[in-house]
Amino acid sequence: MTDLAWQAVVLVGLVTMLGAYVQAVVGLGLGLLGAPVIALVEPSLVPVLTLWLALLISGLNLLGEHEHVDWRSTAWSLPARVPGTVIGAWLVATFTEQQIGVALAVMVLLAVALSVHTVDVPVTPVTLATAGLLAGATGTATSIGGPPIALLYQRTEPRVARATMSVFFFVGVILSLVGLAVSGSLGREPSLLALALAPGVVVGYVVGRRTRGMVDQGVFRWAVLVVCTLSALALLARSFG
Repeated sequence: MTDLAWQAVVLVGLVTMLGAYVQAVVGLGLGLLGAPVIALVEPSLVPVLTLWLALLISGLNLLGEHEHVDWRSTAWSLPARVPGTVIGAWLVATFTEQQIGVALAVMVLLAVALSVHTVDVPVTPVTLATAGLLAGATGTATSIGGPPIALLYQRTEPRVARATMSVFFFVGVILSLVGLAVSGSLGREPSLLALALAPGVVVGYVVGRRTRGMVDQGVFRWAVLVVCTLSALALLARSFG
């Protein structure tokens, strides 16, 4: 199924399981944690592997909290993801793995910076559509499309934010996978590996859902940001190396 050493498969499995746990707690995280590590292990697996696993965790989150979705805002953000997906699929088909790696690392560092220095952005039709467009492009190209949307929902009630972002991620990832398939960039190996790693994502989700009320949000948030930063810097160093 894959030419990766078993140690690499185990590492990717553990990281994506941790990412699923984080996403079950805060609404996003699998891409931020998993994508830079996966790109360090095997660049050809990005973005397809992470997108398949993101589809699974966002679907699970949506099933668990669908009653809290803010459907009005998704009506503005989701349509805008379509042209963004086209742009992202073109980027994957056009640029090299090294260039995609640099873009991925920059996206992670930008997400961390926005998390540390909170920016208040009003939730309006214009900002929702803009975030949808940006998320479509970056999500398809690097599998990290969460930051633009998360920025808008940072002041929203946690369960509403998690549920609404899950709708956006679930439908958005489907669009991204379709876009990659049309452009000929939907690889067989990362798709099969995603099937093998899916049980770990389910375990991460279940543990996260059951323990989210016991997590110290402040400490947890900073730990995630540190891990994301270190992974992104390592990827950036290797991409320029």
